Amino acid sequence: MRKHPKFLLLTAEYGNGHVQVAKALVQELLNHKYADVVVSSIYSESYPTLTSISESMYLKSYTPLGKPFYSFCYHGFDKVCNKKVANWVTKIGQKRLSYLIDTEQPDVIINTFPVLAVSALRRKTGISIPIVNIITDYCVHNTWVQHEIDKYYVASPHVKERLHALNIPHHSVVVSGIPIRASFEQPASNDLRKKYNIDTEKKVVLIMAGALGVLKNIKKLCSMLLHNEDCQLIVVCGKNRELKAELDVLQQSFPTHLHVFGYVEQVDELYRLASLMITKPGGITLTEASAIGVPLILYKPTPGQEKANALFFKQQGAAIITHRTEEVYQAISFLFQSEHMLQTMKQAIQRIHQQHASTTIIQDIMETVHNRHFLSAQSR
Repeated sequence: MRKHPKFLLLTAEYGNGHVQVAKALVQELLNHKYADVVVSSIYSESYPTLTSISESMYLKSYTPLGKPFYSFCYHGFDKVCNKKVANWVTKIGQKRLSYLIDTEQPDVIINTFPVLAVSALRRKTGISIPIVNIITDYCVHNTWVQHEIDKYYVASPHVKERLHALNIPHHSVVVSGIPIRASFEQPASNDLRKKYNIDTEKKVVLIMAGALGVLKNIKKLCSMLLHNEDCQLIVVCGKNRELKAELDVLQQSFPTHLHVFGYVEQVDELYRLASLMITKPGGITLTEASAIGVPLILYKPTPGQEKANALFFKQQGAAIITHRTEEVYQAISFLFQSEHMLQTMKQAIQRIHQQHASTTIIQDIMETVHNRHFLSAQSR
């Protein structure tokens, strides 16, 4: 037996969330010197051109024409994923996966994206390596649910019950929370308002365009909100340079009320400044907001997991869902006039958060790996 177990983390670059979860787990492993880690973006490594095209199509889901198509694919595949019609999908990445298993000899395989090739390979070859899924949303798509998976790590009790309804036993599901960067759960600096030149007397609206800058109508929204002199805006444009250039021009007219950033590594600091946040309801962003306790206005959720995430947070009293810029403005005006409602939403979103998800997951997996090695040694 080698000194440290080896982890194979499988992820995919559809959006930024699945990769962020993998990075959080890697950092947890490195911090505690638990294991050797291999991270594979398995689809882009297997089919670079095809993956690039499909990632581009994923981004189109945020456009008016792309939303219906994405909804059709999401819900359509959800219905057929256990049928022969979709069996060809399980072959995608299988060759690359077999190579990684043969060369790296991992002690455990972790999916931060539903890689169906893993379950298919177990059915085909009988591999006994433990396989776990980390579900990165507050809902369950059937692609995550395979009987070959040994354990599931989920965001909430609601997701656990949904898996149980799909015939996954309770003992195979751990309510761990979704792994996020450690900085979101660490003590904050006391001088953030001074660092970012934020007026302590005014409320702050944080607008997150997403890592890829896909949130729409941001300039129009900013123009509307800037008419409220008691409001300051922080906008994170992600990698959308065109959006940042547009807002940089607008900022010249509102130098003390509008703060514009591109991609921000220490983005937890901006969350801590926010009175509330406008964002797309991706699983990672929602988890980050719950860790800090930032009330949410969820803008134009796309059909599929975003819509399901949004509905869950709305039902918990932690978010307001909007579909037009005028609705966003009305929601902000209402919340800023009702401190009680703002605090109620803050408390609601904090209740959703499961602390230290990365630690919970890694410790549980390490126990599984050690027990497996112990039983293997006993049988010799």
